[in-house]
Amino acid sequence: MEAFLQQVQQVFEWIVEWAILLCEVIGVAVIVVTAVKGVVGWIRRDTHVKLTIAEGIALALTFKMGGELLRSVIVREWNELLILGAIIALRALMTFMIHFEIKSERRILDMEPESRAEKPRKPIIKL
Repeated sequence: MEAFLQQVQQVFEWIVEWAILLCEVIGVAVIVVTAVKGVVGWIRRDTHVKLTIAEGIALALTFKMGGELLRSVIVREWNELLILGAIIALRALMTFMIHFEIKSERRILDMEPESRAEKPRKPIIKL
């Protein structure tokens, strides 16, 4: 019976380690895609680029935090648990700050005119 429980525990740890790796990889991929979108938006002078970057970072942090929470399942010592708790607290704080930034950026964008291209232009040559 004890050998069976050890095998179940090993399988469980294997599944958790792969899930952690998957969450971490998705988080990194979201950051990379967001960075590329940010550079392209900056080159195109998109007014929503700051909002796009903030939302992407918030999503990436969510995946990274999910990986950290999964990591807490296989923690063996109190030292590891304290370090893990500090990492989770910092990432949660960063997420709240980014969400605040997203809200304020949306307010700013709502106050601005829709787009400069839609404004009627004055004719260059006067008749």
